[in-house]
Amino acid sequence: MSTSEDPEIVIIGCGVSGIAAAHRLVKAGYRHVRILEATGRSGGRIKTAALGNTITEIGAAYIHGPSEKNPLFCLARDYGLLPPEALNPENQAVDVDEDPPLVPNWFSSSGQRLSAESMEPAEELFSEILDNTSKFQNPKNTSWKSVGHFMRTKAQNQAAGRWKDKDETTRQLLLSAFSTMLKFECCGSATHSMDDIDLAGFSMFKSLRGVDCTLPRGFERLIENLMSELPSDLVTYNCPVRCVHWSNTEGGLSPVTVECENGKRIAADHVIVTVPLGYLKKHHSTLFHPPLPAHKLKSIETLGFGTCDKIFVEFESPWWDADCEIIYLVWEDEATVSDQVSDVSKSWIRKLVTFTVHKPSEKGSHVLCGWICGHEAEYMETLPEEKVRESITKLVRTFTGNSAITPKRILCSRWFTDPWTYGSYCHPAIGCTAEDLKNMMEPLPSQETLSQPLQVLFAGEATHPYFYSTVHGAILTGWREADRLITHY
Repeated sequence: MSTSEDPEIVIIGCGVSGIAAAHRLVKAGYRHVRILEATGRSGGRIKTAALGNTITEIGAAYIHGPSEKNPLFCLARDYGLLPPEALNPENQAVDVDEDPPLVPNWFSSSGQRLSAESMEPAEELFSEILDNTSKFQNPKNTSWKSVGHFMRTKAQNQAAGRWKDKDETTRQLLLSAFSTMLKFECCGSATHSMDDIDLAGFSMFKSLRGVDCTLPRGFERLIENLMSELPSDLVTYNCPVRCVHWSNTEGGLSPVTVECENGKRIAADHVIVTVPLGYLKKHHSTLFHPPLPAHKLKSIETLGFGTCDKIFVEFESPWWDADCEIIYLVWEDEATVSDQVSDVSKSWIRKLVTFTVHKPSEKGSHVLCGWICGHEAEYMETLPEEKVRESITKLVRTFTGNSAITPKRILCSRWFTDPWTYGSYCHPAIGCTAEDLKNMMEPLPSQETLSQPLQVLFAGEATHPYFYSTVHGAILTGWREADRLITHY
């Protein structure tokens, strides 16, 4: 490339979207590309760890919709990282609505094992009402405030008619099971409550075909493979950025100057910002000079960003069935349908009502992954591990009625207290529209001005219009911004 067409490009953040952007640019022949990463590692919210001999995902865990249209699936396939069943064409053709439900074990707070069959009416009602949320894609057509408001009201109203032949205790138990599933649904959106999710906005997310799968050797293998194809000196680690000075405010030859915390200043023609929305919400006022335009700020504020944490628990032997894939815990004393607890500090553990069974990476490993989100997850992060372990032990003993069960060890994610993320991923909060996601990805300067275009570009899961909150969404946004520059030149 001639020098005029070989610009200085700085990428802020070495998560998967930053890596994807760098990959695309380097492959297209751009020689002056560098990534500045605040921490000492690559991968961002992709983070694999071990609990004993079991591979666990502290961050991203699933390929959502593993099929040909998913770039993450294609990369994982090319690197030989997929489990064999994911390569099966039948699995790739499955529509999300036809996804086989996970095999459940149900337990109640009185220490009883509940039959899966007896809980089916609650599961059917839940999935039916959840499916009905897609009817409200136009905000003008609905008086419902939120997904939570809609689901709770429909459940209470329909339960009476649908289950009129059942006795009061059974009806109550089924509604409590509905609450359990509503709490778990919060984890999918990394939200405190489904009351915080916009009903019309909820339908903006698009699913891809394919039965969700994991990467048996860990998601970090994907990062390692991608990084191995980039020049070894492309990333500067432990280099947080203090401020992006754009619009030639520094008066140099380059339109953008990136000021690092260590005092270093880097001149650039283009900067691709890939930091998590949680970080952007907290630091946008100091991270950009001049400040971001008002419409972009409003969208950063409107789009939701919350915490979904995982607590991995290892046991000596399983207390669940051999074919079990998911464990649901039903609190019988929660009279009304709800996905929140009354006192977070006293009852945070009540938000953890679902464990997924970890496929053993080796014989004799019995690991569950407990899911918790919202303020309860944020509170859990403040506790020492020993306290969390005590609460988990008490929870499991209460629901199984077996006081001998003791976890061997636990491992918790802590995304809210991570100073580079402040949470897990984004969601369409109340009032959020497609316009907000469009604003999120809009480069600076906004309109065609005389100044150089495409000075600051934005990538990351929270900038994808319909694959937000996913790894494939993050990859696509990295490619999108790289392509924007390639097209420009």
